[in-house]
Amino acid sequence: MVLILIVCLFLILAVAYLTLFERKVLAAVQRRRGPNKLGIFGLLQPLLDAFKLILKEVSFPSRINFLLFLIGPMLMLFLNLIGWVIVIPKFGWVFVDLNLGTLYIICVMALNLYGFISSGWASNSKYSFLGSLRAAAQMLGYELMMTTIFVTVIVWVGSFSISSILCAQYDSKFFLLWPLFILFYLGALAETARVPFDLPEAESELVAGYNVEYSSITFAFFFLAEYGNIILSSNLIIYYFLSSPLFMGMAGLIWFLCKLVIILYWFILIRATLPRFRFDQLMSLGWLCFLPLAMISSLLSVSLIFIWLSFLNNGIDAIVYMGLF
Repeated sequence: MVLILIVCLFLILAVAYLTLFERKVLAAVQRRRGPNKLGIFGLLQPLLDAFKLILKEVSFPSRINFLLFLIGPMLMLFLNLIGWVIVIPKFGWVFVDLNLGTLYIICVMALNLYGFISSGWASNSKYSFLGSLRAAAQMLGYELMMTTIFVTVIVWVGSFSISSILCAQYDSKFFLLWPLFILFYLGALAETARVPFDLPEAESELVAGYNVEYSSITFAFFFLAEYGNIILSSNLIIYYFLSSPLFMGMAGLIWFLCKLVIILYWFILIRATLPRFRFDQLMSLGWLCFLPLAMISSLLSVSLIFIWLSFLNNGIDAIVYMGLF
């Protein structure tokens, strides 16, 4: 229970100061000061913003499905929290080092759809329902692409375990998977509904989308889940593609945090510089471009492993491997 409380507190503080970091970067891009009044360099701004949000009145529109209206935001925050269970194995901070860790992550990502759908439908608003449908369509398309990339890494490493994937990055041949990092990063942008893939929350079209009827603490749950998913996705990018086996202990932690800050910085910089796609462009990009590229890379990886095993072991292990796959 103590570890769970520590993770929850860490997530809340990380989300709070990620918003401050985002506002500072956006202000620098737009050549303005950003928040700088509350505390040194505005460090108290996120805490007071959270306090103000919690004190707001919780409003419940008429004709809503009350149970699903409350379940939606709580489900999204809960799924983000349980995703952290197996995401920190490198430094020993792990609750459960599952042998099927990657499959666990895929399942948690897939369940996020239910939070979008339940909140949008239960609000009994056409704007929120349209936003939830957009979110479901977008998440489905890009989850397939990300799952295909996961499969590619699993086939290359030969294990679902995140710890095994970390150890596999000692192998010099692992750099062949680095081109998939770009696809995975774009998929993470789409999964977290960030610019230019923020169509589920296109304010100019949908009045904030699926969460338009939420306020106060219920809206805070969506906020925590969204930014928590950004941090979680950044961690996954590091573990699956950018983990460095050369640094261990405290040096490894510092190096890991540096990479995390750089990836989060690019999340924010993309928001500051790019416009959003049209929805038809968004779906075409996912289904007709990213997904075929991910599938081709997966097939090429399996073929390379088959050829490698054929030369090393006279084809016996290769045939067994391909049969299991």
